[in-house]
Amino acid sequence: MIQKTKRSIQWITQNKTFFIPKKIKYAGIHLTAEFWNGKIVEDEQELKEMMWGAAKAAESTPLATTVYKFSPQGITGVVLLAESHISIHTWPEINYTAIDLFTCGDKTRPEKALEFFKKELNPTKVEIKKIKRGKFTI
Repeated sequence: MIQKTKRSIQWITQNKTFFIPKKIKYAGIHLTAEFWNGKIVEDEQELKEMMWGAAKAAESTPLATTVYKFSPQGITGVVLLAESHISIHTWPEINYTAIDLFTCGDKTRPEKALEFFKKELNPTKVEIKKIKRGKFTI
């Protein structure tokens, strides 16, 4: 004989107060992109302007930009956003550019920044990973 207890499925399904739907949200979206065989930016000012343009394309708020040029080649740039950051690292010797776009908030569109970079750098091969970060329920 099956007896209903407070832990049994029958009791839980009858008491709807235990099934309050919760909405899953994330603190931010992190896109990583690998660009192969495209334009390699080596000019610091050009990279700053490109990252600023990508931030605007993502509907983000750029706050500051820093770029470091390596010798003999390669460049790294980061734009600090009110909504997180965008970073770029280049390896001209293998015709490779790595891009990270991490944005938070409901208004940002990191995919648009990625499209901006694709248009500017014109890579022949692109690999993208999307990570949803900071899972929580409301």
